[in-house]
Amino acid sequence: MARAMFEYTKLVLTKVSFDPYLFGKELGKAKERLLPHELEELSIWLSDYTENKPELTTHLQTT
Repeated sequence: MARAMFEYTKLVLTKVSFDPYLFGKELGKAKERLLPHELEELSIWLSDYTENKPELTTHLQTT
């Protein structure tokens, strides 16, 4: 079940990435619901995903 939440979080972040504000809100929610090892994995995914999206990198301090 926890893995499903991690995959769902990545899906949501991908879908709201058009809006940096929504992206930041969803990152905050992810921080509350994911397990510590999933947050580490999400951090790796985020650095790859936001590499060419500088408008989203300001919200990465949330994780």
